Amino acid sequence: MPMDAIRRNTVCAIRFDRPEYIPMVFWINPACWHHYPPEVLLELMAAHPILFPQFDPETFTTPQPAPWERSGTPYTDPWGCVWETTDDGITGTVTQHPLADWDAFARFVPPDPAHVNGITTVDWSRERAQTAEIGRRGEFCVGSLEHGHTFLRLCYLRGYENLLFDLMDGQARLPALIEMVEAFNVGIVQRYLDLGVAMVCYPEDLGAQSGPLISPKLFREFIKPVYERLNAPTRRAGALVHMHSDGNIRDLADDLISGGVDVLNLQDLVNGIDWIAANLKGRVCIDLDIDRQQVTRFGTAAQIDALIREEVEKLGSPEGGLMLIYGLYPGTPIENVKAVMDAMERYAAFHA
Repeated sequence: MPMDAIRRNTVCAIRFDRPEYIPMVFWINPACWHHYPPEVLLELMAAHPILFPQFDPETFTTPQPAPWERSGTPYTDPWGCVWETTDDGITGTVTQHPLADWDAFARFVPPDPAHVNGITTVDWSRERAQTAEIGRRGEFCVGSLEHGHTFLRLCYLRGYENLLFDLMDGQARLPALIEMVEAFNVGIVQRYLDLGVAMVCYPEDLGAQSGPLISPKLFREFIKPVYERLNAPTRRAGALVHMHSDGNIRDLADDLISGGVDVLNLQDLVNGIDWIAANLKGRVCIDLDIDRQQVTRFGTAAQIDALIREEVEKLGSPEGGLMLIYGLYPGTPIENVKAVMDAMERYAAFHA
């Protein structure tokens, strides 16, 4: 997982310190490069400099799928979980769980955060060099746990149904497994803090379409305390805490931000724009994930523009506290892709 960078304007938005514009991110999934004509995507990127400020057609190289995103090639991660996908560039699913049988736990050896980040190898000396380069550019470094660092990692190891039974039944070996996963994640967080990052990201999907994947009761008992302990060193270091979850997380939102989260990245329509405005605006910086299931996939350009304008009007403020991100995946009509880009750039300075 490479080191990332954020600009000073983004830090101002997160800290409610009157950013010059709303930070906007347009992320193109690697699978898009073989689902759309590459030249069309390149033209769109060149035409939207606010979304792609560092785009240079002379040096740009097409992103290649990560090892766990390659069709027909199962990938075993450092925890021993086997991933499979059916489309190059799309992260698949874990099809083999190394601890599906608890009998395997006694001889199970977790990976070492000195060498891997949970999903692949990591070169911390290279990360340190990247930190220095990002600092020389006047930007801020960002570190991140793997996507699915705690709850999902437990699912990957045990299997989702097995884990739910463990949680409900009070499986005696579960606390030791949770402690093992937490210790690994603490090792990753501390290494990024030692590099002097300005923000640490804690990405994990906790929501399904209509509600969380784990009950609030079980989340508070087993997962929330881990989150709080993972956040604690970042808070002590004075760095920002960025929390991410896809899906409907309304029943967990208060628990997610109560431990001192600075940014909450959540999806718009599945949680409801009005609900987000009523319950989160002003309490935490909202990093809003723009819909990719309904309006941007099947709507018109006018409907896409209206959606993004509504989000900026209801959730934005001159003081800050709002960022927008859109993830492009195969299947969205190319005219809608352009409409999303146009609207994001049109409303980036709406509250400036």
